[in-house]
Amino acid sequence: MKRRAPRSWKIIVPGSTANLGAGFDSLGLALNVFLTVEVHEAEDWQVIPLSSALEVFPTDETHFIVEVVKEVADDYGKKPSPCHLYVSSDIPLTRGLGSSAAAVVAGIELANALCELNLSQEKKLALANRFEGHPDNVGASLYGGFVVSCQHDKGVSLISVPDLPIDVVCVIPKAELKTSDSRNVLPDSLSFEESVEAGAISNVLVAAFLTGDWETVGKMMKRDRYHQPHRRKLLPHYDAVEEVAGRFGAFGVALSGAGPTIACFVEREASEWLARQLEQSFPSMNVRKLSISPSGSSITIEQPKVRPSSL
Repeated sequence: MKRRAPRSWKIIVPGSTANLGAGFDSLGLALNVFLTVEVHEAEDWQVIPLSSALEVFPTDETHFIVEVVKEVADDYGKKPSPCHLYVSSDIPLTRGLGSSAAAVVAGIELANALCELNLSQEKKLALANRFEGHPDNVGASLYGGFVVSCQHDKGVSLISVPDLPIDVVCVIPKAELKTSDSRNVLPDSLSFEESVEAGAISNVLVAAFLTGDWETVGKMMKRDRYHQPHRRKLLPHYDAVEEVAGRFGAFGVALSGAGPTIACFVEREASEWLARQLEQSFPSMNVRKLSISPSGSSITIEQPKVRPSSL
């Protein structure tokens, strides 16, 4: 029996910013920073980092992406063939820009291709939400653009809008802030009155995004009742960034995910100016001007490449 030739793929997944102020665990925005995984079927599992920041992760089948592949395949009674994964990324790690969500999505896309599962976008989202625990980042990475999502007892619901005429200038501290630490400062519950107020603010935030009412977007971001009042105390630079960003054109400022990155939302024509001013004001931090990625994750069949490390 003739042996099948090894298959190869290229997976690209955008990073994301989530919450966008008052849209806690619901709103996400895909950004033009990407996790790229080149995959070649092989005799064993190997993960080869092509970005220096990724060298801290395992290089065998205990790598998180491989673990996602195996778990998804197991759900369908499949055993994935081993692969060599060449991984590069310009998504900052542990900075609230969706690096873990992108890895989850990459693993699901690879399991889908390797095991020929023919998963729908909705099924991919449900799987990704199971790994992440909330659909905002994974939804943005899967669908691209601006996403409004929720999880409920029947699964996950999501609406996506491919693009908005804005950029996001991110102020990224050098020190990381673990999501677990950022979650630990949140209250266990809100009163009924507080929940009604917080939900109404989030509703107006979504409507303002979709109608281009940027002034109202900024106001609603600032009026969040879910998480930012509790997390700001972990970030002594937040108030200063918010003040400078507002002075130089940002219409809204919010924590990116659980932090520590601060996302400054700005109309496209003003984003270069804002980024320069923030760079000058916060030289010890990394300032990046990012755009919305209108497309989500993609996987394409590739011709196998001969790489020295896989010989």
